[in-house]
Amino acid sequence: MTEVVLPRSLAALFPGMPHRLTLERDVATVGDVIAQLDERWHGVRDRLCEAGPAMRPFINVYVDSEPATYATAVPAGSTVHVLPAVAGG
Repeated sequence: MTEVVLPRSLAALFPGMPHRLTLERDVATVGDVIAQLDERWHGVRDRLCEAGPAMRPFINVYVDSEPATYATAVPAGSTVHVLPAVAGG
């Protein structure tokens, strides 16, 4: 089982989406995580990914605290964090 931690700003856009959840099915990659989220909350993929497939430049993903890409492997029992980039001056 994979735990996913999402930004509250994303969860607020999709009714019923929790900030933290456990995926019911096994996943192999970050792309699979996003696909499962998009199955439950249609439109999540468009918020997180560009065509290609690739993560949007302002979205950071970490698998077990290591930077990840769309194709990064997600071992069983991992935690995936999705974080928006923060900028300011």
